[in-house]
Amino acid sequence: MPYLYQNLKPRLPTMPGAARPTISSGKTYKDLKQDCLSRGVLFEDPDFPACNSSLFFSEMPPVPFIWKRPGDIVKDPKFILGGATRTDICQGDLGDCWLLAAIASLTLNEKTLARVVPLDQNFGPDYAGIFHFQFWQHNEWMDVVIDDRLPTFKDRLVFLHSAEHNEFWSALLEKAYAKLNGSYEALKGGSTIEAMEDFTGGVGEMYEVKKAPDNFYEILEKALKRCSMVGCSIDTSSAAESEAKTPFGLIKGHAYSVTGIDEVSYRGLQVQLVRIRNPWGQVEWNGPWSDNSPEWRAVSLSEQKRLSQAALDDGEFWMKFEDFKVHFDKVEICNLTPDALEDSTTHKWEVTIHQGSWVRGSTAGGCRNFLDTFWTNPQIKLHLTEKDDGQDECTFIAALMQKDRRKLKKLGAEMLTIGYSIYESPRRDGHLGKEFFRYHPSKARSKTYINLREVSNRFKLPPGDYILVPTTFEPHQEADFCLRIFSEKKAITEDLDENVAIDLPEPPNPSPSPQETEEEKLFRTLFEQISGEDMEIAAEELEYVLNAVLKKKKNIKFKNLSLISCRNIISLMDTSGNGKLEFNEFKVFWEKMKKWINIFLQFDFDKSGSMSSYELRSALKAAGYQLNNYLLQLVVLRYSDEKFQIEFDDFLNCLIRLENASRVFQALSVKNKDFINLNIGE
Repeated sequence: MPYLYQNLKPRLPTMPGAARPTISSGKTYKDLKQDCLSRGVLFEDPDFPACNSSLFFSEMPPVPFIWKRPGDIVKDPKFILGGATRTDICQGDLGDCWLLAAIASLTLNEKTLARVVPLDQNFGPDYAGIFHFQFWQHNEWMDVVIDDRLPTFKDRLVFLHSAEHNEFWSALLEKAYAKLNGSYEALKGGSTIEAMEDFTGGVGEMYEVKKAPDNFYEILEKALKRCSMVGCSIDTSSAAESEAKTPFGLIKGHAYSVTGIDEVSYRGLQVQLVRIRNPWGQVEWNGPWSDNSPEWRAVSLSEQKRLSQAALDDGEFWMKFEDFKVHFDKVEICNLTPDALEDSTTHKWEVTIHQGSWVRGSTAGGCRNFLDTFWTNPQIKLHLTEKDDGQDECTFIAALMQKDRRKLKKLGAEMLTIGYSIYESPRRDGHLGKEFFRYHPSKARSKTYINLREVSNRFKLPPGDYILVPTTFEPHQEADFCLRIFSEKKAITEDLDENVAIDLPEPPNPSPSPQETEEEKLFRTLFEQISGEDMEIAAEELEYVLNAVLKKKKNIKFKNLSLISCRNIISLMDTSGNGKLEFNEFKVFWEKMKKWINIFLQFDFDKSGSMSSYELRSALKAAGYQLNNYLLQLVVLRYSDEKFQIEFDDFLNCLIRLENASRVFQALSVKNKDFINLNIGE
């Protein structure tokens, strides 16, 4: 899976206006629907066909599924029946309870629901077998169009369905989300916060219930009042415990929605309650304050009605908040704004977004445990200039998200373990090197490295300049990422991806014959033996000369220079255009060659005859070439081997290409980056 650097320049967040169409034809939902209506046909999605590849990528369906439209399943299909509610979500034969818990939370906010599920859709007179849904993906809203063919078995929906058999909005939403991620199977297993963010573009925070702050009840109460989406789960200690049922009717390793929080008067005391929903639509808590528990007999009917308490086997139940803290382990909250739930005031948040990549061999350096490569990761500079109102520090949230891993599941990709570190910036510009990180500790970091899609933490730091380094835990792991910085006051961010620059010394003039060094005299003798009277040699002869001389050097270990390298040398140095190298041209090149050999030896740390591709940035800079991440990644892809090593012959070819490019740049006066990109990536 090749990953190439993406522009890390900070971007403003997109506004939830018109979403970008995703269908391959480029047509919008309205255009596609109108086309179907004018032709009198029902829409069939060419990008997500009704076949097994849309269902699974690693297995065949356990039984033959039949794709049917709602009108072929029931007589009177409805898109939404009596309003979209949390009881419309009943899990089918797919391990996507995390998604269903998020959908249940989505129904609690009408405005947010209407953004994801456009409500002007139906099975009425203008029905054309086409529906659309909108999801947030890495700073932009996507409009996902689908047809309404759904997988069935014996005329029953196989996956997500509503408790009302003729209501289909939730099943179609699940299909659209499956299309967004490549298949239904791609939805197996996940974190509720992932879908919550895709429904809102919000920012997630996770709490460990046993370590939650003392005001955790107030935090949950405020979250639900602000229409934040809240999920919870119980940890498992082994794979065998996944979906194991506890004696109290709770399911381990299963995603639940938190749908309400309230207090009730019970025997003269106020009791704090929390309402939970199991997306299965059944299997409930059986302890105190469960549907049929005796506690409800001491609560007035009016109070029960206010709390929507009903003894139904619908998967939703109340429980005492103290019991909730005992039995549940994690709570995930997706805030529509980053306002701290511990804070009583609201703020206007500034947001900047960086898109980037970790690429093997160049910018995938791993965490600080791997000092030799850690410094090669992308680096983002954060300028905190304004203190929070009435405070001495600046508040910001850093949310690092790895992109498209679920979509890449079919290629064997899994969620990588990711995190970041924040350092106080030195008073100098440019990408920070290994020695800086060797001697400077971080000022802050993500709480943990974890294999979730996003790692998000809130920080308070004094005003100043900081460097944020996003990384995978292990080096050499490739992924694209999106970094969002939320700040209460305007924070300026810039990436330290260096500008392209060329700083080459003037080429030395060849020495006149009487002043030749001993080395030049040896070359002259060798030249005369091979070239004849014209003192010019072709690429094959240059190959012989250079390898004969380099073999005598004891301080450098490498394989022979290739014929291709020698042809490139002639193309660089041949001023006459006859495809040969004159002796004076060779002498000028040899001075360059000696400098490049010394640079190579400087970065061949183990004297193996090759250097790590992660050192290439520094080696090229020593030779006069400053490259940004994008160009560096192209060079590494072109010249390193599968072990991220670069031999001298490849290093030489790289430098020759760069020098050729710089000459044309100087002649044409075009932008460095634009031109070099055309030459070194071939």
